[in-house]
Amino acid sequence: MDIEKLIMDTFTEHEHDVPDGDSVYAAARQRIDRGRRVLSPPLAVAAGVIVLTLAAVTFVLVNRSGPADKAQVAAPTNQAPASTSATEPAMAGLPMPYSLGWLPDGKVEYLARRINTGATAEEPDKPVYNGEYMLNVTAGGQVIDIDVQEMKQSPADDAAFKSGPGASVTIDGRHGVESSVSDGPGGYELYLTHPQAGSIYVNVSASAEHGSTVPAQQLIEIGRKVAENVQFPGTTTVTPAFGLGALPNGVKLCAWDVEKGFDTPTEPAGLNTSYELGACTSVRDNLNVGITNKNGPRGTAGQPVQGHETRVIDEGGYTSLWILDAIGDTPILVAGKVPQTELYAIANGLVLPH
Repeated sequence: MDIEKLIMDTFTEHEHDVPDGDSVYAAARQRIDRGRRVLSPPLAVAAGVIVLTLAAVTFVLVNRSGPADKAQVAAPTNQAPASTSATEPAMAGLPMPYSLGWLPDGKVEYLARRINTGATAEEPDKPVYNGEYMLNVTAGGQVIDIDVQEMKQSPADDAAFKSGPGASVTIDGRHGVESSVSDGPGGYELYLTHPQAGSIYVNVSASAEHGSTVPAQQLIEIGRKVAENVQFPGTTTVTPAFGLGALPNGVKLCAWDVEKGFDTPTEPAGLNTSYELGACTSVRDNLNVGITNKNGPRGTAGQPVQGHETRVIDEGGYTSLWILDAIGDTPILVAGKVPQTELYAIANGLVLPH
């Protein structure tokens, strides 16, 4: 099955279903650090990769993909927020291209789920879609960090590791390369041949942030079993903080990101949500829609959007439109190199929580 076609077909369906149902932050991607790393290792390995995330704080929960997140063989039916009435549109769940069929015993906390937009060095303008899960598992007083992501633009034999050279391995009948040293801060790393193209990257490490210590052999066993049980096609869906409505002609949903935010002195961590929109034929000229910093809005007052005040600024043809207090007191940014009318059309179609 062509997973990329499955993703795009599902996204296209959601573009029409949502409205019928009951800065520039876009220029830089702030990844979750959690004391683990600033950027995921594959981002440094695969030349030309471009990944996009908008960051801030909001308050919703990610759907679990199965009971206790142990056997993720089916996703629950996506439910509208409790406050959604019969007259309000429901937010559609965002589909992952693959599911995690096994996780170690313990309390699971998802830090991020996303579809990344990347590209190869040979074809920097051609998008390559990669799904990623970042999570941690707490058990026996220890916290284990797990990162699983597709690297379709990077074959397993092109792997590079934080801990030194790699070693060839066969898992579930597929060729892979794993790190030869797994007791350092980088933990266990594996690039396993992807069923369609490139590789699946798995990183399992003891959480330095929590001062955890986990034997290297245990990290290896967990990493290999996680990789062995990745399931294609995916059945996992993720509930965003806000949804997309009808999009202007020619505009599609290309990529998305739902991740945990950061604690502040006055507020607990919530979840961030962002979307990358466009023709999905290039990674360069897309629009970006996402929750942004409360101090980010600038420019002049614009047209109201769904009863919310706005701020708008045009910087050399790149226009940013902030919807103030879109989620609580947090704004949403809609930005891109397109006419303001198109930004307003997208903004007025957003499915906001009430």
